[in-house]
Amino acid sequence: MLRVRCLRGGSRGAEAVHYIASRLGRAFTGRVQRTFQSTQAAAATPDPCAAADKAPDPVPKDCPVSSYNEWDPLEEVIVGRAENACVPPFTVEVKRLEDGGGRRRPVRGARDEANTYEKYWSFYQQHGGRPFPPDHVRKAVAEIEEMCDILKMEGVTVRRPDPVDWSLTYKTPDFESSGLYAAMPRDILIVVGNEIIEAPMAWRSRFFEYRAYRSIIKDYFHRGAKWTAAPKPTMADELYDQDYPIRSVDDRHRLAAQGKFVTTEFEPCFDAADFIRAGRDIFAQRSQVTNYLGIEWMRRHLAPDYRVHLVSFKDPNPMHIDATFNIIGPGLVLSNPDRPCYQIELFKKAGWTVVTPPMPLIPDDHPLWMSSKWLSMNVLMLDEKRVMVDANEIPIQKMFEKLALRARFASTPRSEQ
Repeated sequence: MLRVRCLRGGSRGAEAVHYIASRLGRAFTGRVQRTFQSTQAAAATPDPCAAADKAPDPVPKDCPVSSYNEWDPLEEVIVGRAENACVPPFTVEVKRLEDGGGRRRPVRGARDEANTYEKYWSFYQQHGGRPFPPDHVRKAVAEIEEMCDILKMEGVTVRRPDPVDWSLTYKTPDFESSGLYAAMPRDILIVVGNEIIEAPMAWRSRFFEYRAYRSIIKDYFHRGAKWTAAPKPTMADELYDQDYPIRSVDDRHRLAAQGKFVTTEFEPCFDAADFIRAGRDIFAQRSQVTNYLGIEWMRRHLAPDYRVHLVSFKDPNPMHIDATFNIIGPGLVLSNPDRPCYQIELFKKAGWTVVTPPMPLIPDDHPLWMSSKWLSMNVLMLDEKRVMVDANEIPIQKMFEKLALRARFASTPRSEQ
């Protein structure tokens, strides 16, 4: 889902600015820039993100796009669709996105989690470029439709991407691939104020994913929204570390601590889902699909009105931040106990409330081709007091009750997932 419009007159993250304060600004600002001293001018120029703390000017009154954070009252949202979803071809960036079948040393009782399990490699090899099993697609479509119905009952306007045939093969001068899906608008689009930013992506199977959203974005543009498409990467072989370790989790931990992942710094790339917003402050992680150049592009593009801060986690296989570090209110964040944030003490000292979500209940036999069980904490805030949560995840529902939040349930039995 993509938060498109929130209630005007909401906080726009003003509270978060006070919580973050100058300590976090000094700790994070310019870290990406220090990682890349690409030119002497960049090193000598004062950081444009160090502007005085003030919220950006409000968007035009009649603009349909207005969203600054993850918790203001939600008025309009884009929800993806699973129709025609295809298995991605088993290329380097897909194969490297696994953790050796769960051989990482568990933390707090963690079980297998990965983006592409080794036990599913034969599935990818056999079905890459072909549709996902029809029964699973049917169930996914039913789940998404139920979510749309709940959102509508809560008074939220729901927009949907166009159906696309993702099985079509396409070829560029640098690679050949087929598509994936349009199920995750959060991955490819991010709204900052009244601007929609299209992420360039890093998987070749997602190169043309933006096409499913173009009719919606054009409509928003005609009605006053800003529209920016980040530079599209060539996705040539040089963008990927062909020797990135596949099975050694210890090697991955070591490389992750050094900021090295399957994507190189050959050209900017990022998924929108590696960024999370708190008003003027936007937090980003270096991941398997988002490189430092991509984060730096966002930092320069959004400066001086917004500050992009780099955060990192004890995670050998990071990909998308919401199931690791999910900001659900002003100065309130869910922090995954299996992937602790290296900078978490700075948040605490700045006055943030850090909540540890309970272990997810998703069963071991549930197919997780490209996800982890921690989807349980990847929730949607309808406002500061209402949250959409999986009806099967009772422990996290109780957690939200203790936080005085009212849960709205997406109730699909496990047998139907």
